[in-house]
Amino acid sequence: MDIGFAQDMSVHHEQAVLLARTLPGDTGPQIRGVAERIVLAQTAEIAQMRGWLQPFDLPLSSDQPMHWMGHEHSGHGAPMPGLASTAEIAQLAGLHGTAAEVLFLQLMIRHHRGGVAMAQAAFNTGSAPAVTRAALEMVDEQGNEIGEMTALLTARQGQPLPFP
Repeated sequence: MDIGFAQDMSVHHEQAVLLARTLPGDTGPQIRGVAERIVLAQTAEIAQMRGWLQPFDLPLSSDQPMHWMGHEHSGHGAPMPGLASTAEIAQLAGLHGTAAEVLFLQLMIRHHRGGVAMAQAAFNTGSAPAVTRAALEMVDEQGNEIGEMTALLTARQGQPLPFP
């Protein structure tokens, strides 16, 4: 379980970093600040989780995403909860101004909700203290960011995307 979490959450975090870096240059300072904090925090967490895997020569990603949570990935749809599709990332890359901010917030809120679900499962079932501690920190950090991003989205008359 701990290995699967470290592999899958690293991949999940990579997409959060990609989303944050996809924002156009005309993004306002509030959204840019959120994006920069996400890049910094999640890049550090990726390094931490990969650091758990490398001494044992374990692969950095799983060939069975979410198997550790009891999910069987059929190859259809997102392999992990909250991931943005390629089309959504392309759409974000093509937007500017408030439209880009709204879509970024929508995608990142959904993304973080998926990350919180994964981290909560790791906290509940993990065996290594370092993993359960990191998972709990992720639940707290991403939960706080969801609140902040929801307020920013509301201020821009946007609505969160559905989360399965």
